[in-house]
Amino acid sequence: MLKGHQSWVFQNRPMISATGVTGGPFEANGNLANDFDLLYEDLWMGQESYEKAHRVLLEEAIKITLKKANLQKEQVQFLFAGDLINQITPSSFTARTMQIPYFGLFGACSTSMEGLALASFVVNYKGAKHVLTGASSHNAAVEKQFRYPTEYGGQKPPTAQWTITGAGTALLQENDPGKQLPVTTSATIGKVIDMGLSDPFNMGGAMAPAAADTIMAHFRDLERDPSYYDLIVTGDLGRIGHDTAFELLNKSGLKLERKQFQDCGILMYKSNQPVQSGGSGAGCSATVLYGHLLNEMKKGNIKRLLLVATGALLSPLTFQQKETIPCIAHAVSIEMNGEMG
Repeated sequence: MLKGHQSWVFQNRPMISATGVTGGPFEANGNLANDFDLLYEDLWMGQESYEKAHRVLLEEAIKITLKKANLQKEQVQFLFAGDLINQITPSSFTARTMQIPYFGLFGACSTSMEGLALASFVVNYKGAKHVLTGASSHNAAVEKQFRYPTEYGGQKPPTAQWTITGAGTALLQENDPGKQLPVTTSATIGKVIDMGLSDPFNMGGAMAPAAADTIMAHFRDLERDPSYYDLIVTGDLGRIGHDTAFELLNKSGLKLERKQFQDCGILMYKSNQPVQSGGSGAGCSATVLYGHLLNEMKKGNIKRLLLVATGALLSPLTFQQKETIPCIAHAVSIEMNGEMG
């Protein structure tokens, strides 16, 4: 059901019945290592290129999800997935392997919630019984495309962020009231916001206005107060972008508690890891949500969560042509089954 101008309410409350989360060696040393299902010891993952390793991350996350759900891939109607690499080839090549009908998505680092919103919409309106959705990124592959190959050892400014090596996937299905599992309850689809920033080493600052715009639209459309949620978590703004978004929201009159407002890119790594402003990448919000945050929900520590994934919609070509960075954010609200708003 459309609510307001840009939000959907999922009256049938599609259920996240299983998830799979994979990561790399840097994530294995981070804050959330125990919330990953599979961690690799090196970035190559037995492959001959970083791009092929990237594909392995997503393939294994899907396999783990299906195993947890006790399903065969032939029982899944659709796969929604995307990444940051040229023409989303890791996701498309994964779909080639899995042979699941496939929607390839590109929302940059907002792809995780773009996929979850669309998968929820399809299941909510009985367009499928089982839908997989996910997003992934690989530090070395992404850095090589958008900045410099990591082998260069180039110096980065404090505003820069560390691209997460990881994939997070989730299986959506019709609600089973007898199961205490997370369900999606609404989604707010963001607009493209461009405030004129052009520095590819300050993604958080560029994306912060888009995050604030979508969050304000969510509360306006659903006629809710921020106190409705235990946590409002942005995807990968990092420390600088997260502080900016918090300030923008407060100036707009949307008052949040500081401890209520968190960021996946900040949660991922320890303070002594050299990630500058924090984590980023399409796999950032996917791994933190489908691993750590949903685990906390299942433990009863979080009852209502709003995840707002942000994406910078630039390419190497637009940067070379000195374009500014258009950004977007998509939000999905998740609650435990049985919680009624």
